[in-house]
Amino acid sequence: MNLFRSLLLGLSLFFTAAAAQAQTTPPAAKAKAKSGAEQVQIKTSAVCDMCKARLEKSLAYEKGVQSALLDVPTQVLTVTYRADKTTPEALRAAVAATGYDADATAANAKAYDRLPDCCKKTNAVH
Repeated sequence: MNLFRSLLLGLSLFFTAAAAQAQTTPPAAKAKAKSGAEQVQIKTSAVCDMCKARLEKSLAYEKGVQSALLDVPTQVLTVTYRADKTTPEALRAAVAATGYDADATAANAKAYDRLPDCCKKTNAVH
């Protein structure tokens, strides 16, 4: 029973310290992290939910990207990014490197060939 009480006391102290640390971050610092964010909408050749998952995951690894969301019916990828870390041109290049067209930028041929058949723009089903 003493071991249980010691463990419980240790855990409560740990979580109390963690909560106190989280509360000491000034609100201005949190707001500053969000400032400088811009959005770009990129028309893609993505056609299905697999495309959506592939593009959103791929863009998540790009420097400066805060979020990427593909609307499959309109084929528009909305990317929120930090302008001091990347550019719309670099984001279009990342989309093309994944195998999809990005506005006027054509998809990388090798990456396009690696896409599943359902993700190819020549698929008659779509």
